[in-house]
Amino acid sequence: MAECIFNDLCGGCSFRNLDISDYQRQKQENLQKILRPLSDQNFIFEKPVFIGDGNRRRASMAFEMKKGKLVLGFNAKHSNEISDIEHCIMLSPQINKALPFIRKLVSEICAQRIATTTKKKKVVYTTVEKGDIWITQADNGLDLVLEFSESVTLDMREIVFEKLSAQDQIIRVSHRRSPSEQPEVIMEKIKPFITISGYEVYIPAGTFLQPSKAGENSLIDIVKKYLGEVSGKVADLFCGVGTFSYSLAGKKGVKIVAVDCSSELLAGFQASINKQMLSNIEIINRNLFKYPLSGDELNGFFAIVFDPPRSGAMTQVEAIVKLSEEQRPQKLVAVSCNPNTFVRDAKTLIDGGYRLKKITMVDQFVYSLHSELVALFEKN
Repeated sequence: MAECIFNDLCGGCSFRNLDISDYQRQKQENLQKILRPLSDQNFIFEKPVFIGDGNRRRASMAFEMKKGKLVLGFNAKHSNEISDIEHCIMLSPQINKALPFIRKLVSEICAQRIATTTKKKKVVYTTVEKGDIWITQADNGLDLVLEFSESVTLDMREIVFEKLSAQDQIIRVSHRRSPSEQPEVIMEKIKPFITISGYEVYIPAGTFLQPSKAGENSLIDIVKKYLGEVSGKVADLFCGVGTFSYSLAGKKGVKIVAVDCSSELLAGFQASINKQMLSNIEIINRNLFKYPLSGDELNGFFAIVFDPPRSGAMTQVEAIVKLSEEQRPQKLVAVSCNPNTFVRDAKTLIDGGYRLKKITMVDQFVYSLHSELVALFEKN
């Protein structure tokens, strides 16, 4: 177990005090307990994948100005107070190297006065007191999203331009008022991209990615192993940036239908496949929670891969089990970041006539209770 000098303060790694073997055993036992309602399936619980320290390529850090000094880090244990973190052993070396620069950038932005006019036409000056910063490591540099409720002033924009021009670690900075808003790009030196299965994939600001490259590759490898020899149509539902679509695109005779509901994300996905000249990926913009693929839309698929958010894919799996025996895909591969909603969805598939064959745990959030898994279902 790697020692962390912030472990007694930060609430990020709840179980770092355990020996690594004890932690991994506890993590497996916790997941197997959640999966117990599915034990009648006699599925194979395959060897788990554990991702180690220094691999996280995404981080959400909070900041706050206190007595003129910036506090930047993660929430303290059982508290909304921010633990001032200078270095995190969970994060990649590239992110850790950039933290001093990020701290200085945010400090200078917070020092800028913001003029607002009241209803009585009185000018009032405020500053940015607190917010969050979302850090994503692309293959060609770091992508930052600043999140605070105030508007970005001209002075702030000039600071970003000046600071980014003088270094080569950070390639894009954006701003949004809240997590639900689409970030506005303040400066983009070059378009950030990641490499998936040998393809360069553009990522919009604020894009969700798997937390580590190692974890992403593990998920891809397991999905491909569970699909085995595949041909014909394959659906990639809740496709995100196309992680599994790209990994299957090189297979001869395979046509992929990728579905998600983010226009911005899918626009980047489309630009990437156009650049790669991949003609066997069709992208559909659709809210699968409200309007799942159903009936004839699902007819003719050899397999379906689905990777929903934590709420699961209830409406979509309900649509799948309503298909006739002849229409049903031979294989379903579920990727889940919430074992509890996975169990709920799995029961629906099993009651509807599918058999749960295998599950692999992927531990990307080491020293936490959070587990991800990949599961294989086959038609009886």
